[in-house]
Amino acid sequence: MGQSLSQIYVHLTFGTKNRYPFIKTKWEKELHAYMAGIFKNYESPALIINSVSTHIHILFRLSKNYALAKVVENVKKESSKWVKQNDIKSSKFAWQNGYGAFSVSSSNVEVVKNYIHKQKEHHRKMTYKEEVEKFLKEYDLINYDEKYFWR
Repeated sequence: MGQSLSQIYVHLTFGTKNRYPFIKTKWEKELHAYMAGIFKNYESPALIINSVSTHIHILFRLSKNYALAKVVENVKKESSKWVKQNDIKSSKFAWQNGYGAFSVSSSNVEVVKNYIHKQKEHHRKMTYKEEVEKFLKEYDLINYDEKYFWR
């Protein structure tokens, strides 16, 4: 019998629609836990999830059985429903249409975990847009079109 092996770490980030500060400190940990459950359902365990009011960062190990786009689609869809059901003031909550997903080598997992852990501190010095554009340069992404990513 054959065996398929996979260990793909992904640093995922996406924002709220138009970067509106929807994510509230009072329930963000519950949101993170809910999202971790969704990742688990897709055999893609989250190692760390952290957010600021306008966006979220997640480090997870992608399952060999699910495509990245499918996992992200369902995490965004289900977590959006959760926010709307649990915060009356967030009835217009939505995630941006796009996302950034960046591969992480096993040797850099702890570095990325630490980076995600320090998001609130980090964003006192850098905007989300500056952060994403830094990633794009580091990963040499050439297909970036600002008018589509930031919707």
